Amino acid sequence: MTKPKRVLFVCIGNSCRSQMAEAFARAYGRDVVAPASAGVYPANVIAPDTMRAMAERHVNLNGQFPKSIEQVDRSQFDLIIDMSEGEMEPEGRAPVRVWNVPDPVIMGYQDHCQVRNQIEQLVLDLVQELRGKKLKTAGRH
Repeated sequence: MTKPKRVLFVCIGNSCRSQMAEAFARAYGRDVVAPASAGVYPANVIAPDTMRAMAERHVNLNGQFPKSIEQVDRSQFDLIIDMSEGEMEPEGRAPVRVWNVPDPVIMGYQDHCQVRNQIEQLVLDLVQELRGKKLKTAGRH
């Protein structure tokens, strides 16, 4: 069995998108993914609608909290998923993929859930990729 790939999910506040991605990766792919998340400008708390939306999927965010990208050693990761809308400065040697996912922080709850569903599918695709073949080093989603 191969060692899980260390994947860092980054968004602006580490309050919605990257938290959801980290939690889905842990829930669905812990055999192939060792996930973490961070924000370029971290919020103080995880957005309440994110907590609610993830609870609907029976994915627990308890114990998770917003972290700054400055607190993370990016060289420790095999892949970085950038959902920061161009705010993240490239650094380190890990390949970076951009996931163009809208920021749900100011959206209504139903739209927040649509973003959650999009992230869930992207994470499931990544998990399937990691289970089926080697990690692709480039790509935009």
